[in-house]
Amino acid sequence: METKNEKIILTGDRPTGRLHVGHYAGSLRQRVALQNSGEYRKVFIMIADAQALTDNIENPEKVRQNIIEVALDYMSCGLDPAKSTLFIQSQIPELCELTFYYMDLVTVARLQRNPTVKNEIQMRNFEASIPVGFFTYPISQAADITAFKATTVPVGDDQLPMIEQTREIVHKFNTVYAPVLVEPEAILPKDEASKRLPGIDGKAKMSKSLNNGIYLADTADEVRAKIRNMFTDPLHLKVSDPGHLEGNTVFIYLDAFCRQEHFERYLPEYANLDELKAHYQRGGLGDIKVKKFLENIMQETLEPIRNRRKELEKDIPGIYDILKKGSEAAREMAAQTLSEVKSAMKINYFEDEELIRAQSQRYEA
Repeated sequence: METKNEKIILTGDRPTGRLHVGHYAGSLRQRVALQNSGEYRKVFIMIADAQALTDNIENPEKVRQNIIEVALDYMSCGLDPAKSTLFIQSQIPELCELTFYYMDLVTVARLQRNPTVKNEIQMRNFEASIPVGFFTYPISQAADITAFKATTVPVGDDQLPMIEQTREIVHKFNTVYAPVLVEPEAILPKDEASKRLPGIDGKAKMSKSLNNGIYLADTADEVRAKIRNMFTDPLHLKVSDPGHLEGNTVFIYLDAFCRQEHFERYLPEYANLDELKAHYQRGGLGDIKVKKFLENIMQETLEPIRNRRKELEKDIPGIYDILKKGSEAAREMAAQTLSEVKSAMKINYFEDEELIRAQSQRYEA
């Protein structure tokens, strides 16, 4: 059984835009809970700028500008630099070196079979023009995870193949060289709705280009307008019509964010969410009323995050200082892992006094 001293978390996000409520439901609130649980010796939260550059190489300014946005979103949600190490991926060069060594442990065919990579390539229309850095990012992720000896990686369903690939790399390295690396376990969001929150238009994924996301930094008015325009049931034309829950974005969001106390505050005529759903399904409950209920919940959820962000925005140099110190601490641990890896691979020539002594004796003889 793992003890607190053995448990380490590594997780992060690509800085390609501000974070939205999908990030919050799917990972951020869970990270905060794990951070505050006291069960983990270390928590590493990475802003994955190097990974973001793999498909944004012609727009580095986009990545550069969003570093601070992601950091502000992190801290606004409750990620605490006193409890978690917040760092920037590109500032840890040891990760590149680990990636290079791990490349020898993975075949091209294995990367091509990775369903996450296949889906991402299709989504970005790379086809035959796949940047090598993007193609090999499962190996880069393995370096990120193993550099910090992470035992636990909070992820969504779509990232499970990446964790499996990391475990394969760890197993092969430990078998070929020495048992240096740690096999990580994935932690998924507890409820199905939080695993993959759709955009407000009912699309499978929130996207800045589709303008279908509710962002953590959105104003109250922006949140209100987006929920009013949220996709529901296209067959629910009149209040009296029976409504359908499947694919109904409003109810998916309620599944992800609604708690029992919300009914007491905002909709006391219903005992719980099951009762609200039953009324909607049999007819007689309009979309406007349900959307207003959801809006109250979302405003309650997002208001403290917005307020905290406004305070943090007053000291941007302070945020960069937190990221700098976090990166320095992260690099120290990654360097220790890299040293162990190089020792296991027998490429630590100048630190290996026994090798030098043996070679000296060999030539003296």
